Amino acid sequence: MTPQPPARDAASVAAAHQADADAVHGDVSVDELELQSELSGADASATATPDVAAYALRLGDDALILSQRLGWWISRAPELEEDMALGNIALDLLGHARSLLHYAGTASGKTEDDLAYWRDEHEFRCAWLFQQPNGDFAHTIARGLIAAIWMQELYTALSRSTDASLAAIAAKSVKEVAYHRDHAVQWTLRLAGGTEESRRRLLVALTDTWPYTDELFRDDDLHDRLGDIAPRPSSLRAGFDEIWTAVLAEAEISEADFTNSKIGQSSGGGRHGHHSTHLGPLLAEMQVLARRHPGASW
Repeated sequence: MTPQPPARDAASVAAAHQADADAVHGDVSVDELELQSELSGADASATATPDVAAYALRLGDDALILSQRLGWWISRAPELEEDMALGNIALDLLGHARSLLHYAGTASGKTEDDLAYWRDEHEFRCAWLFQQPNGDFAHTIARGLIAAIWMQELYTALSRSTDASLAAIAAKSVKEVAYHRDHAVQWTLRLAGGTEESRRRLLVALTDTWPYTDELFRDDDLHDRLGDIAPRPSSLRAGFDEIWTAVLAEAEISEADFTNSKIGQSSGGGRHGHHSTHLGPLLAEMQVLARRHPGASW
């Protein structure tokens, strides 16, 4: 008679499996990553004035909300390479947001997580452009083109700021935004010069997105108070228009192809806490985990 192996209970089986895993992989542990060292800035101990903090909050919110929008495309983009490209752009923007929100928070003793997860809708200061839904892929490209051209003009000017921390954040960010702009330009040309359907969708996307552009270039009292610390938004318009016009000319798109005099420009209001109907649902999704499990870490 063949001898039978001794019976083993569930605990002994699990212990044996763990021993086998340890033999193969060794001691595996995950150490907490100190993310503070990743933040851009001339001096991590610098404290923003209330006006500088308000300005950094605006730019940080722009980057944070656009990053959240782009993250949705991961696993949904038209091709695998675009999953990676849009995901990387989203991560770049998240990095910009972290640095800007960290600096903004130094004025009030709040962390970047406090500002991202524990403010309500009316406390955000992002422009309406960044809140808009992804739409189809052409809409995402149209929004990305406007955003990247504007951000490159902004960060180029802001890198000369008299505030050392803002200048350092901008100097790092502008290098990444150059890639974002190139990505959007190449897709704009590809869609415009592709099939009749891809061109039609691009023109629809430009028509839907263009009305949110003007808000990016509106001056207000905050810019008067900041002086040389930050460029006036209106001063960025000429550089933006030059690049925008050149891209559309190469794509053989005229202004009449995507503008509608009956629509005009959006009133906006995001800089002062007046938002479109799209921001609330986005924040609910973004903040739910932090609010449901306050203080959790992983």
